[in-house]
Order: sequence, then C-alpha cells, then structure tokens
Amino acid sequence: MAHDIPAVELAPGVNLPTIGFGTWQITGRSAYESARAALDAGYRHIDTATMYGNEEEIGRALRDSGLDRSEVFITTKLPPSQAGRERQTLEASLKALGVDFVDLWLIHWPPARGKSLPTWVSFLEQRDAGRIRAAGVSNYDTALVDELVRETGETPVVNQVAWSPAQHDPRFLDDMRERRVVVEGYSSLKNTPLDDPRLVAIAKAHDATVPQVVLRWQLHHDIVVIPKSTRPERMRENLAVLGFELTNEEIETVSTL
Repeated sequence: MAHDIPAVELAPGVNLPTIGFGTWQITGRSAYESARAALDAGYRHIDTATMYGNEEEIGRALRDSGLDRSEVFITTKLPPSQAGRERQTLEASLKALGVDFVDLWLIHWPPARGKSLPTWVSFLEQRDAGRIRAAGVSNYDTALVDELVRETGETPVVNQVAWSPAQHDPRFLDDMRERRVVVEGYSSLKNTPLDDPRLVAIAKAHDATVPQVVLRWQLHHDIVVIPKSTRPERMRENLAVLGFELTNEEIETVSTL
C-alpha cells in the first residue's frame, strides 16, 4: 500500500506523502504501538512534535519496523516557548527519535512578538547543516508567512493548520498556493457534523465512511492530511481514501457544510 500514497515535492528529493499519521495526544505504550501499526499498515509519513512527548516511542517504532530510515518521512515541531533554543530543542528531538535528521521541522505556533524571524533564521541554519531536510511553520497566517519571506527570501515549504469542512478558508488556501506553500490540515473531523445527511449521502454513494469523505475532500484541495487513530482498522480505512474520488458537486457540498 505504501508505494501508492502520492507525495508532494517540498524541495529537490524531499517528498512529503499526502497522507500521514498524526500522533497528537497519543503517548507512552500507545504511541509506540500505534506508530508500529501505522507503519505496518503502509504509512510512510509520521507527524509528531516536541510538545506531544512521544518522540522516543515513535523512534523505537521506526527502528523496530525494520524499515529503512529513508523510507519514512518524519515531521517534528518546535514549541514556541523554545524560541531562542532551536538547536538544543532539535538535538533533543533527534536524540529521542534516534535519527540523524528529520525530514521536516515546523515552528509549532508563532512565538512571542518579534521572535518569529530569528527562529526562522535558526531553522534555515539547521537545514543548511543537514539536521533537517525542509523547514516550515504551523498555525501561521499569510502576513506572518510573508514577513519570513520578506526578511530572509526563504519561504516555509509547509504550513500546518486546522482544516475541516466547518473551518476552512479558500482565500487562505489561494494565498498559500500563490506562495507555493503546501498546506497540511489537522483536526479535520473536529467540529464536523459527521451525521449531516448530506455527508452521509455522499459516503453512501461511494461505499465509504463519513470521515473518509472528509479526508478525501481535503485531498481534492491538495491539502496533506494527517489523521490520527490508535485503531489499526481505522488507520487502514484512512489510507483507503485514495481508492475513490468525489465529484465536483460533492466537493462543493462538503465545502458549504
């Protein structure tokens, strides 16, 4: 299954699978078991963060999976409170994950006023030093992204934001596209009325579940998805969204929920 997941190129040779495995709020033994199950199910993109407190378990799952490091795309994130301690924070992440580099490092939230730019400069230094392959941000609006680009000439390759039928902004998506920033959506099922008859009807038409329809809707907008689950059958279900396509009319319906 793994090789069937399309990827988007962030930089030469750095390819981000468009479906990843999210690990927020999964810790301890559950983080290890879930990450192992996800890798076994065919996921090749794992999303974590310093803040999640599960990097060690994910690193262990990666080693025990028998997969080559080059086969798995790993994202982690810097907490805004660690602005000014970028290198130490990254080194702690690399140590916990048991890897020499991460594929993508994100500024988890914009740090306190005036600290975003120096943090970004530090991210670019870590990239140039080979400790990260690509640098991005999370929860940044267009103006904040533009400030980084204006001051450094370097555009974040990814902006990870909350994205769901109930919470999406076509204008923001256009802004990011214009700047060639890949949007990753999290919390896609949050606030979504999963029992909405329109969603239920679309799911039925494709012999799919409502969560699958929501994930497919995101992929149709070229948004990378990182669904989270601790249940292997649900993990496989989330990967199976590649097996069907929504019509333009259905996409429009989901967008207006």
